[in-house]
Amino acid sequence: MNSAAAPEAMRPASELESGSQTPHKGRILAWAAWDWGSAAFNAVMTTFVFTVYLTSKAFGGEDQASAVLGGALAVAGAAIALLAPVTGQRSDTGGRRKLWLGVNTAAVALLTALCFFVFPRPEFLLLGVTLIALANVFFEFAGVNYNAMLAQISTPKNIGKVSGFGWGMGYLGGIAALLIVLQIFVQPGFEWFGASTEDGLNIRLVAVFSALWFFIFALPVLFAVPELPRTRRGAGLGFLASYGLLVRRIEAIYRTSPHTIYFLLASAVFRDGLAAVFTFGGIIAAGTFGFELKEVIFFAIFGNVVAAAGAILGGFLDDRIGPKAVIIGSLAGLLIAGSMILILGNGNHSFLGMDWAGTTTFWIFGLFLCLFVGPAQSSSRAYLARLAPHGESGELFGLYATTGRAVSFLAPALFTLCIAVAAPLVEPGEAQRWGILGIMVVLLAGLLLLLPVKAPGETDIAVVPAA
Repeated sequence: MNSAAAPEAMRPASELESGSQTPHKGRILAWAAWDWGSAAFNAVMTTFVFTVYLTSKAFGGEDQASAVLGGALAVAGAAIALLAPVTGQRSDTGGRRKLWLGVNTAAVALLTALCFFVFPRPEFLLLGVTLIALANVFFEFAGVNYNAMLAQISTPKNIGKVSGFGWGMGYLGGIAALLIVLQIFVQPGFEWFGASTEDGLNIRLVAVFSALWFFIFALPVLFAVPELPRTRRGAGLGFLASYGLLVRRIEAIYRTSPHTIYFLLASAVFRDGLAAVFTFGGIIAAGTFGFELKEVIFFAIFGNVVAAAGAILGGFLDDRIGPKAVIIGSLAGLLIAGSMILILGNGNHSFLGMDWAGTTTFWIFGLFLCLFVGPAQSSSRAYLARLAPHGESGELFGLYATTGRAVSFLAPALFTLCIAVAAPLVEPGEAQRWGILGIMVVLLAGLLLLLPVKAPGETDIAVVPAA
């Protein structure tokens, strides 16, 4: 399809929303700074520090606290799945994409800062999980608008590179934030800013640091990137009426560009597998390969560096060979690396003429897993941005969030199932390794679903109906 000659409604958002075919480096840097700052919430608050604090014995025991946190996050996930497409749609039609990015980011920062008041006592558990769950909801809403902005600050020639740069900045920002947190607030013997461990003060101060880190690095995009022009389509609709318009638009997208829907479904599956690589990577490192906590943190730091490099390199390849080829290559690489970890395990083996120790196996092939996760995530975002109808990026990325949430149970469920099946069949301590098989099944399913999906240049941009 020749986009230059296409009607405006059928031309890619990346050609029209940016208003220019010339890359604007300042806007790209400002946009990527949001990703850098958001890592304080992702890496510090929800992965390595604050949720670990919330599920400690101080809050009534690890099992109970973990169950409460899991329940709160499940409710948050349901809210995201139900609301994300409509919130994206309304920011598109109202010409308020940047406004809602700012509002939702500020909400995340405020809720994160309020975690300072979560003292290490059981009666504060509900407050803590509520704040984290609400912050997750607003973070996903902000992410819908942020991802939709990719079309505004890139051109068709560099959209993959820009997406990869943003993902890379997110990984590197997580490393920087974690190193600061470990050095100033967590490391024994250091009490910067009075960050003693009494009453969990050091961890509560981490929440304040994370809020400020995110808020400060989110500011540049709000000043550098212009607001999206207001459109007539869907303007003035009530919130509930927006769902009726959403259904009509999904039907129209399926009629005019069915491969857009196919990609949303395929990516939902393999993105769940990608998320599981990081979710269960540390657990497997400690449980199967005997890594101490310090070794897990070191691996996380190196893994994020490698993932950032992979995302940036994948972005360059994306613009040259297309996002579908990058995603397929990345998923194939993940399957090979995961297979090697599964086959070699934690024992000493001779393979390919080399002797492999367990820790060596995990360091080498675990880092390969990180290398391929970055480009798969980055090119998925670029893929969808290329398919987005003019002015509809926010709504489409809302559907992207919804489909991802809808299947987010797959990898955890198969991880657990494979361990349960393997437990009576293998030596004690060996069953956890077989959880890798569950993750690989999800990645393989996503790959197989993606193969028949047409690449962005081979399918029409969807036509969406007016209100």
